[in-house]
Amino acid sequence: MQKITTFLWYDDRAEEAAAFYTTLFPDSRITGTTRYGATGPGPAGSVMTVRFELAGREYVALNGGPEFHFTEAISLQVTCEDQREVDHLWAGLTADGGEEGPCGWLKDRYGLSWQITPRVLLDLIADEDRAKASRVVAAMLRMRKIEIQPLLDAAKG
Repeated sequence: MQKITTFLWYDDRAEEAAAFYTTLFPDSRITGTTRYGATGPGPAGSVMTVRFELAGREYVALNGGPEFHFTEAISLQVTCEDQREVDHLWAGLTADGGEEGPCGWLKDRYGLSWQITPRVLLDLIADEDRAKASRVVAAMLRMRKIEIQPLLDAAKG
């Protein structure tokens, strides 16, 4: 069991969100569900929490009610190996009400922010050649979904 677990607060769609996320990522599954009892605060028998794993990392989703909402101040960054993975996750997470944002950021249909980041972007912006890194950052700043080939072209100059 990991020592620190990300806990996500939903109004009333925690089970739906966890089921959706586990379809997008390999090595993902629902690991447990708890339900509200007679003392609430949710309706007796309704889902209180859903424990799930995404790519082997544990999360908990809570049906906590409408008091709190996600903001961009917290996001989940997914490091992708290639453009196909970027495209797959971007399409899945923006579907059915998700919103594209700048520089590889998006909000899914539940309002949770994600960064869909190709590994090559991380490598290029950390390059010791700061002029190359700056060109790559400038290219990225013009994108919504990250496209790898334009980053590689920017790196070449």
